Amino acid sequence: MGKGGKGTDAIGAGEGEEENMAAWLVAKNTLKIMPFKLPPLGPHDVRVRMKAVGICGSDVHYLREMRIAHFVVKEPMVIGHECAGVIEEVGTGVTHLAVGDRVALEPGISCWRCRHCKGGRYNLCDDMKFFATPPVHGSLAQQVVHPADLCFKLPDGVSLEEGAMCEPLSVGVHACRRAGVGPETAVLVMGAGPIGLVSLLAAKAFGAPRVVVVDVDPHRLSVASSLGADATVKVSTVAADVAAEVDRIKAAMGGAGDIDVSLDCAGFEKTVATALEATRPGGRVCLVGLGHNEMTVPLTSAAIREVDVVGIFRYKDTWPLCIEFLRSGKVDVKPLITHRFGFSQQDVEEAFEVSARGRDAIKVMFNL
Repeated sequence: MGKGGKGTDAIGAGEGEEENMAAWLVAKNTLKIMPFKLPPLGPHDVRVRMKAVGICGSDVHYLREMRIAHFVVKEPMVIGHECAGVIEEVGTGVTHLAVGDRVALEPGISCWRCRHCKGGRYNLCDDMKFFATPPVHGSLAQQVVHPADLCFKLPDGVSLEEGAMCEPLSVGVHACRRAGVGPETAVLVMGAGPIGLVSLLAAKAFGAPRVVVVDVDPHRLSVASSLGADATVKVSTVAADVAAEVDRIKAAMGGAGDIDVSLDCAGFEKTVATALEATRPGGRVCLVGLGHNEMTVPLTSAAIREVDVVGIFRYKDTWPLCIEFLRSGKVDVKPLITHRFGFSQQDVEEAFEVSARGRDAIKVMFNL
């Protein structure tokens, strides 16, 4: 993928070039490894040999449905956006990176011209070109071309797999920033899936003195405990249980039971309702997961307690902090990587099956 990276005219390799292979989403539940012709290297671009690419829930959703909301896969598209690799070529204008550098890639290319970009909120750019968001090709390929300023050099102590994990970790970091998480903030995390777990790790790295994680799955809660959750609460999917569960959550928080910030990483009616009811007056709820487009939730009771509700969309300016968290040991994402696969047709199909199945799979990683 390059500055444009649109359409299927990228298929095929030029004469005399090494044939670059990628995993293409060609139809519902159908991925095929096929040639992927790279665009010319611009003066401010780098060519990166991919080494680690993770599977995100959005990748699985595109595979199953060929769409997410108004983003529709209308023609074959290279999948994948959580990635890291080694630089093989640099453009003539690139001075801060060199061949052989190990880098983590931020997957979204914004326009830098619109009001959002100029205002510093480039993640809201209307013309964002984001890996594997149609019609833009993704990064589950042997090589990609990407802007050098979106490639971040990894320190010696940070692996390429950890570099690929900077993408999901960025969601947790951005959520903690939006919610104002800090050393005086007691945090509730709704949901112990991959994003809930990285939000837990981010909240602890931001200094949150106590983090309680809530989920319906005992295994996921045990993982949360192993990653540093101060307490976990198993809940049901029954809406009528919210009031009783809020009491249990507050008890698990300890002390006065005050919850300063709730990060809802699931995005269902019941989880949002629980977060709104559990958060103290004057606290903040951050909507991270987006399970439902439309919900009926108790906003009035939250409003009269002046509970602020904020949302997030992807992230911005997070890679340097994520890399520093990894380098310093404040965050350890390695336990999240539960399954590893190579890059054959069989590997790609099996990896997506494992990721879609869930169960004990948290992060499924390709090693190319």
